[in-house]
Amino acid sequence: MERCMTNTTLDLIRSHGSVRRYKPDPVPIEMTEAIVAAAQRASTSSNLQVVSVVAATDPAVREHLSAICANQQHVAQAPLFLTWCADLARLDRACELRGYTQSTDYVESFLVAALDVGIAAQNAALAAESLGLGICYIGSLRNDAQAVIELLKLPRLVFPIVGMTVGWPVEEPRVRPRLPLSAVLHWGVYDPQPKDAELAEYDRVMAATGIYEGRQVPVPGRPGELEDYGWTEHSARRAAQALRTDLREALRQQGFGLR
Repeated sequence: MERCMTNTTLDLIRSHGSVRRYKPDPVPIEMTEAIVAAAQRASTSSNLQVVSVVAATDPAVREHLSAICANQQHVAQAPLFLTWCADLARLDRACELRGYTQSTDYVESFLVAALDVGIAAQNAALAAESLGLGICYIGSLRNDAQAVIELLKLPRLVFPIVGMTVGWPVEEPRVRPRLPLSAVLHWGVYDPQPKDAELAEYDRVMAATGIYEGRQVPVPGRPGELEDYGWTEHSARRAAQALRTDLREALRQQGFGLR
């Protein structure tokens, strides 16, 4: 049984739900700056701060981003779209100023930057939600990373990791259930025993929300919708697909060695 402690921060975190319908009202500049400033206060590896964010408010740019992001309408509809980038270019300049050559040949450099992006973006998400705004992460930004790089004029050693729509929600977001804590938290060492009972219960809980109605991931040779369709089936279908297979090449073209 999960012990439910509470305070205002925990309540805010627990109330998160992705928003995909926004009012047209703009996000004030001072709010955008406060959100990004909150992102800057996130933990960062060795204080390297290898994160940059591009804020798009121009409707034409957001329409272009929407086309890249599987034509998701809320990407164009949201008044603010943030592109969170791994940024080693600023560090490269610091090295140049001090007579060093940055080592960007190894996976570790990219992992550090990508992790910093995730931590910073989540700080921004919480800041936005604390101001009454809604957000939705957009992983489909990586559907065509090269197009994003060209659209936003990202220089060498800067790579788009994830997008985020930000705006005023049309309605309160629906809070989706999560896996039970017992399936996620391991004490001392990792417990390799399958959590089949927890997964089965989570299948039931998620199916009951109606989230998968009309949204089943298609499988070649399996027409129609599956009646017994829950989180495990949905996630297994997603995990079985090879997605964005050109990312390694796009990263290398931007100067990330990945050795």
